Amino acid sequence: MKLETKYIKLIRTTILLFTLLCFSFASSAQEIKATATLDSNTIKIGQQVKLKLSIQYKADNGKHIKIQWPDIADTLRKEVEVVGQSKLDTLIPDKNNPVKFIQSKTLYITSFDSGYWAIPPIKFMVNDDTTGIFTEPLLLHVGGMAVDTTIAIKDIKPPFDQPYSFLDWLKDNMYVVWGTAIAILVTLLIIYLVRRFKKVKPELIMVEAPKIPAHVIAYEKLEKLKNEKLWQEGKLKLHYSSLTDIVREYIENRFKIQAMEQTTDEILYGFRNVAIDEESKTKLKQVLILSDLVKFAKEQPTPTENELCLGNSYDFVNGTKRDEENSKQAIANSK
Repeated sequence: MKLETKYIKLIRTTILLFTLLCFSFASSAQEIKATATLDSNTIKIGQQVKLKLSIQYKADNGKHIKIQWPDIADTLRKEVEVVGQSKLDTLIPDKNNPVKFIQSKTLYITSFDSGYWAIPPIKFMVNDDTTGIFTEPLLLHVGGMAVDTTIAIKDIKPPFDQPYSFLDWLKDNMYVVWGTAIAILVTLLIIYLVRRFKKVKPELIMVEAPKIPAHVIAYEKLEKLKNEKLWQEGKLKLHYSSLTDIVREYIENRFKIQAMEQTTDEILYGFRNVAIDEESKTKLKQVLILSDLVKFAKEQPTPTENELCLGNSYDFVNGTKRDEENSKQAIANSK
């Protein structure tokens, strides 16, 4: 009997401890409460109403409570729109109980669809708990506008005719009037001062310098190329590129043929109707073809061919130069 009594006491003690533990969990869960309330459950279409959200919790015994508010979208549901919301506010309702807190926020909602619309529960997260705490669902009634069908439809009234005089216009545009007047006065003053102090400047006569003949320019550049002795130093490609540039420039200045942009065949074809002797055409052809071979086919001319090609360039310029009077005087004046 004594042994059975001990077992009974042990079972009673266990049940008592389990009951107290369950009560502790229940009371802890009841310490956090989320609520949602409407200023009014009935509005007209387009009218706004306040939806107050709040969550109450108690953080005693050193417990850390982390409240995560839901992200409020533009709509609570398709028919209910959120037009604005207040800042989050935290209150301590009882100064004698400083561990009790209430966080609250007000949403301003409206609807443009008549009917009864259920506002779904709003979820709060507590300490990253995925289950969360929900508010109670609400019901919002949106009523339509009453229309009296017995009254006939009338036209929109025209704008009220208000007399508008010139003095009224001046009052409304005073800054424009004064600004225009000042601008006119400043312009007239500038014109007067310019005319008053204007100095007559002597007319400048532009004297055009005599143009240097094309063959003179070509002679100077050929002479400079000759003195550089590029082919003697093994710089054949540079020598023949410079030589053809001089000849092509001379052709452009002398015959107005776009030789700098043409190939050898195009240049020779362009001379078919130019009145120059055949010997000059032959020498030009020799200069251009040998230069192309050196530049593009890596031809290695002999010293005799190099001298001949340079000499043919001199001869081509000399044989096709234009006879101009006072060319020597023009060159002297240009220098």
